[in-house]
Amino acid sequence: MRIWRYIVCRINWQLKFTKCHWGSQKCELFEEGSQIRRSSKGITSCIVEGYGRRRYKAEFIKFLIYAHASCDETILHLNFIKDTHKLDEQIMSQFVENYKKLGRKTYKFIEYVEKEWK
Repeated sequence: MRIWRYIVCRINWQLKFTKCHWGSQKCELFEEGSQIRRSSKGITSCIVEGYGRRRYKAEFIKFLIYAHASCDETILHLNFIKDTHKLDEQIMSQFVENYKKLGRKTYKFIEYVEKEWK
């Protein structure tokens, strides 16, 4: 639990630093947007690669876990942009909610593969 508190504290430091020093500079927004594109592409890439290795259950699960982690990373970056830039709150919240939903579905699929996949 201590590590989680440290991570949350670190995120808060990042938010404060970005608000103070970067504001809404386009380069910062572009960099975050680029990271979101990479992490969101990673979700589907990992699922596809894992499915290609489905013969080996452990490999399949490993890549599904990577996909779930990429989903969490995408949510983190979306929230960071939402908190540091003046973008449409409703649209950003919808993106976050969609990725949370995808994360839940991915997690359920991981559970299914762990228990039922042969």
